[in-house]
Amino acid sequence: MNKQQDSSRFLGKKNLRGALLTVVFAITFFIPTPYYIYQPGTAEELSPKVTVEGGEKDEQGTLMLTTVMSIKASNIYYLAYGYVAPHSELRREEEVKQGMSDAEYERLLKHMMDTSQQNAIIAGLHSAGEEVKIDNKGIFVKSIVPASKAAGVLEVGDVITKVDGKAMTRAEDLIDYMNHNKKPGDRVELTYSRDGATKKSTIEVVELGVENQTDPGVPKKVGLGILPENEISLDLPRKVTINAEDIGGPSAGLMFSLEIYSQATKGDLTKGYRIAGTGTMNQKGEVGQIGGIRHKIVAAHEEGAEIFFSPADVDAEDANTKDILDEAEKLGYKDIKVVPVATLQEAIDYLEKLPPKTGK
Repeated sequence: MNKQQDSSRFLGKKNLRGALLTVVFAITFFIPTPYYIYQPGTAEELSPKVTVEGGEKDEQGTLMLTTVMSIKASNIYYLAYGYVAPHSELRREEEVKQGMSDAEYERLLKHMMDTSQQNAIIAGLHSAGEEVKIDNKGIFVKSIVPASKAAGVLEVGDVITKVDGKAMTRAEDLIDYMNHNKKPGDRVELTYSRDGATKKSTIEVVELGVENQTDPGVPKKVGLGILPENEISLDLPRKVTINAEDIGGPSAGLMFSLEIYSQATKGDLTKGYRIAGTGTMNQKGEVGQIGGIRHKIVAAHEEGAEIFFSPADVDAEDANTKDILDEAEKLGYKDIKVVPVATLQEAIDYLEKLPPKTGK
């Protein structure tokens, strides 16, 4: 065999190895992993996103919501990035979606953001002394327990409007109807909507909380085995527009509420400061715990926030304030003040007592 033949054989083997490596890389690129990557997102000014009819946008400082960026680790290369990237956290898909399909998960996120905005409008305008009328539209299915007979029939995101032909628009009414009219094994006819389509299904009633019903004198509780939540619409004294774009989830509730209150009242609530924060908001103006708070202090710090409102740790299992103070200390964030609040009013009181920032 001559040198030319040896060279041709060598080049042929080299090209084959290269082609095989290319195929392996292409295959691994499309092999999904069961993980999501969580990282600090953004701190975004609220004034451009929120408009209260007849309100004022003349503040010298700014109120900002904070986000967490969630990325599906769709291949091993994204997964490797999640292991080495700073401020990154990996979570298993079942922990994130809790058995929901992609469609159910998207419906839940949309509902949570819609409810967050509605609660923020209610709380913000109430704090400004304005009345908001609430119209209950149906019962949103927030989750379904595995033992429920509704599993495989109802989906997360369905909105129940009738039970046995009776209009049913509040979760409280559904629970009351079940406990006073049904027993385990009975069947109920549900009318509900899903993605704009009206559906009907008959579902068997199940016993709830069996492990806590050892006393024979205590009436057994029954139901569908779902976590119901009210689906509402609002009748407002003035129009409030919130453009959240692609931000999902309920954690911007506190900051939406503050921005609405700020525009609906006289004076500069910001006093010239850059103010970020997070926390859910209910209709009573109470601030609730959120996930990913360690990432949010990073996002706020990168946007120059001087004050950060955190949900106060009220119950024994609460840890938002503890976690964010720990993260701020670990990262050496000495130029941002963490302020725990349990209610919207506490945040308002803090800002109203704050001296105006000098040098503006």
